[in-house]
Amino acid sequence: MAIVPYALTRPFLFGLDAERAHELTLDALARFQNTPLQCLWSKPRVDDPVVLAGLRFPNRIGLAAGLDKNGRCIDGLGAMGFGFIEVGTVTPKGQPGNPKPRIFRLVPADALINRLGFNNEGLDAFLANVQRAHSFRAAGGILGLNIGKNASTPIERAVDDYLLGLTGVYPHADYVTINISSPNTKNLRALQSDEALDALLEALQSRRRALAAQHGRQVPMFLKIAPDLDEAQITLIAASLHRHGIDGVIATNTTLSRDAVAGLRHAEEAGGLSGAPVREASNQVIRQLRAALGPGFPIIGVGGVMCAEDALAMRAAGADLVQVYTGLIYRGPGIVPACARALAAA
Repeated sequence: MAIVPYALTRPFLFGLDAERAHELTLDALARFQNTPLQCLWSKPRVDDPVVLAGLRFPNRIGLAAGLDKNGRCIDGLGAMGFGFIEVGTVTPKGQPGNPKPRIFRLVPADALINRLGFNNEGLDAFLANVQRAHSFRAAGGILGLNIGKNASTPIERAVDDYLLGLTGVYPHADYVTINISSPNTKNLRALQSDEALDALLEALQSRRRALAAQHGRQVPMFLKIAPDLDEAQITLIAASLHRHGIDGVIATNTTLSRDAVAGLRHAEEAGGLSGAPVREASNQVIRQLRAALGPGFPIIGVGGVMCAEDALAMRAAGADLVQVYTGLIYRGPGIVPACARALAAA
């Protein structure tokens, strides 16, 4: 049980530059995870198991990718009560990402804008960190590994990077997420188009068949998509997911829209907008996906979940599981059991 209320630490963190606060938090989690000091932020895990894509999730609340890009804090984050954690996005080679400053708080809107650009230490360092984690998975937690392409890789060669990523993470993942929806890597979202998506998914499925034979197990693959899609695009993506036997979809990533934050400080910064303003767009995509995919297809919802009521609304829209990220930054670790309890009760 956490012994330091987040209400006491948030003013300090929000008084710092957003990326500096992020780095300090991850450094502390990495240093003190699996030690007695983990009690400073730990929360009991709500028991509400659900089986999805052949995996048994301890509860329906997960951490979205992007917070722990290098997989350094899996056990520390798991102590907050998550049923599943997704780390990355990792690229084959390490890269610095975009120039700083690149994270901006829009506090009146409960929102963030980031243009980090897949900053990470690369696949080898990522896998070393993943292999060091132990307590979260030993307690039944599910770990997703999120892969992307290097900024220096031409979009015409993007498939090569995803194949390298899949091959590297496959032995260590409970599920793998294919991230083609970040707005901060040039041309990445072009991979959501019909022809490019078919080529990518066909190549990934072929490689997965070989990896499944090599490792003796089938690891589910999920596709992460953007909220800035119209109904026709969503219908085409849904058809591709079915056609290529992809196991699930994560909806959604950050948005390029600024309609909900117009006039606020930092609203015109380039990058992806997350938090409360993306909530309805994410739910709308989830509703359309559920209609197109049918009742049995796994959907993980993410985008704008700031409280238990938001998690319930996302579940009602059609999500089987719900991820948080910006809500954790604004509300602290207490959001995890609160959302999990609400979904369990529902």
